[in-house]
Amino acid sequence: MDNPCLLTWTPKAVVFDCDGTLLDSERHWQEARSLTLAEYGFTVGEGFAERAAGLHYTDCGRMMAEEAGHPDEAEAVAGRLLEIFRRLSVAEPVTMPGSVELVGAVSTFAPLAVASNCPRDVVESSLDAAGLLHYFRYISVPEEAVRPKPQPDTYLTAARHCGAETTDTLAVEDSHAGIEAARSAGMRVLGVGPTPAEKVLDLVDLWVASLDRPEMRRWALARIPRQQPRSDGL
Repeated sequence: MDNPCLLTWTPKAVVFDCDGTLLDSERHWQEARSLTLAEYGFTVGEGFAERAAGLHYTDCGRMMAEEAGHPDEAEAVAGRLLEIFRRLSVAEPVTMPGSVELVGAVSTFAPLAVASNCPRDVVESSLDAAGLLHYFRYISVPEEAVRPKPQPDTYLTAARHCGAETTDTLAVEDSHAGIEAARSAGMRVLGVGPTPAEKVLDLVDLWVASLDRPEMRRWALARIPRQQPRSDGL
């Protein structure tokens, strides 16, 4: 549900999703899925891309194998899916509209982190290639005791490394799985992208079509600390 009051709030930390939020990498996931399915000669049900959005690559590979009737090949399919995606995403990183400007502005008043279901090396190399990596204090990904979205672990870990309580932290997300994760972690959520189903809208505090919306620029710019005048008057 849209809550314009979110734009009067100053979070103590901001955690961004990566794929589809900072980077336009869904195109790479779609191509990776298509190429993987073609290699294996698999066919999945209609609307698979929407069902797979935001999932950990192992869950996506498992779904692909199961829907194709070959559940025993889930691990191999997931591995190949990630291999192809890694190559595509690093070769051609594309930022989402407004993401570079918003990240730069928000970094002046709050520590930033990324919470992603992708492996750390993929996230870091993609963000680095896009010129964004240096803005983030921590990259939170599934590993060891950190479960993937829609579990809250990546967001809980990100907030901890930013030194903020989750109730003081804003999550910026584009997928249902990611929004569920952030909400379960106790964060306020800014959703971004094409307007989703009502059940997803009900989980966010505010939904915007793009991070380059004027209201987002105004919100961030209004919070950039003003430079104190020098004592010598210069």
